[in-house]
Amino acid sequence: MLKLSQISHVLLATLVSISFAKTVNAEPSATLSVVVNGIQHQKGEICFRVYASEKGFPMSNTSEAQSGCAKITGNSVKKEFSGLKPGTYAVAVVDDQNGDRKLNKDFFGIPQEGFGISKNPTVSIQTGTPKFRDASFVVNKNTTVNIIMKYSLDS
Repeated sequence: MLKLSQISHVLLATLVSISFAKTVNAEPSATLSVVVNGIQHQKGEICFRVYASEKGFPMSNTSEAQSGCAKITGNSVKKEFSGLKPGTYAVAVVDDQNGDRKLNKDFFGIPQEGFGISKNPTVSIQTGTPKFRDASFVVNKNTTVNIIMKYSLDS
């Protein structure tokens, strides 16, 4: 009877150790809140792409860490992305008026829908498409990023 009790104590201690080991080894994660201001339409949705590297930024989903859309309900929209690993990210958003979930451009490559990029870099014919390094920021805890929607290129 005593040996059975000792075995149960060892088994219990082992299970407790395993549960602590899983807790210690769990990767930290953070939540990124993206707030988009300056929305000019009251219909459609704002589509977001969170990028983990420069590959594909800001037009393709090649290095997309997370994405999603939020219905426009006013001149500001907020969307949260949880479970991000600590690292460097950049965000691109589109005021998607036609439901195709991409930025429509004209023959010359000029956006025909509203758009925005984290850190609000200048976007003009001279500067071209912003680089990941100009729009990126570090996420190592819960972070909020504010993006101002643009409906034309900067002068």
